[in-house]
Amino acid sequence: MKGIHKIMTHLWFDKEAGEAGDFYLKVFENSRLLSRRTIPGTPSGDVESLTLEIENINLMLLSAGPYFKINPSISFMISCSDKDEVIKYWEVFSEGGEVMMPLDTYDFSDLYGWVADKFGVSWQIMYVGDEQIEAKIRPALMFVGDNCGHAEEAIAYYTEVFKNSRIKRVSRYGENFLPNKPEMLNFAEFILEGHSFSIMDSAYDHEFGLNEAISFIINCDTQEEIDYYWENLSADPASEQCGWIKDKYGVSWQITPMAMNDMMEDADEATLNRVTQSFLQMKKFDLAELERAYKGE
Repeated sequence: MKGIHKIMTHLWFDKEAGEAGDFYLKVFENSRLLSRRTIPGTPSGDVESLTLEIENINLMLLSAGPYFKINPSISFMISCSDKDEVIKYWEVFSEGGEVMMPLDTYDFSDLYGWVADKFGVSWQIMYVGDEQIEAKIRPALMFVGDNCGHAEEAIAYYTEVFKNSRIKRVSRYGENFLPNKPEMLNFAEFILEGHSFSIMDSAYDHEFGLNEAISFIINCDTQEEIDYYWENLSADPASEQCGWIKDKYGVSWQITPMAMNDMMEDADEATLNRVTQSFLQMKKFDLAELERAYKGE
């Protein structure tokens, strides 16, 4: 499928994926719908799936029941070179949403705010001045609870697993930011396969943590690549199902054959059902078996 990136961000909704997808397509001028389909016969029944291209990222949205709830442990950071743009995004996301950090001047930005939109998805909107914007939007991981203090370790881990990667910058809290320790990360940015991420530690008492509501899809070209990421990222055998895994920090990944996007793009109902029933029986995806299901063999 044209426009599909190596790494995509996946959002799990109860029933709101379609409404949320339409909303984001209106909010971001530089966006387009790549696919919209109904996947039949899943444990959640028939589920709606949308894939969007928004600025520099792919988002896949799924309506599959009230099993996971999106929270601020993974948010989206929007970098803006214009303060009016910050205000525009703030106004549209805060309507019906929840403010976590008010739009204001902070030590790190002349204009910044953190807000969860009406669908519960969190956005950090930041004015960056004359700084060159390499990635307009990037997922931002916040390590809380038992993960707090391990953000730097996680960066080293991810940039080792993903061969095409680099660490862009690292910033620490330093003194006088209790309960955070001076060596903890208040902000870091790293790039995996051309996909930008940021990460931070937070020692405050948060009532949320990482879960499956937001995960990251790795689109793989070969079975060998599927095997590689599975072996190097999966740390919780109980979470292994339908290509899903959890790493040692609790971040959820979906290790998926790129070919499956093409299989499902123009498939008729019978083909789509065969492919769906095939992958529902799998933990790690078997590309050859999926291709046989697609062909009806």
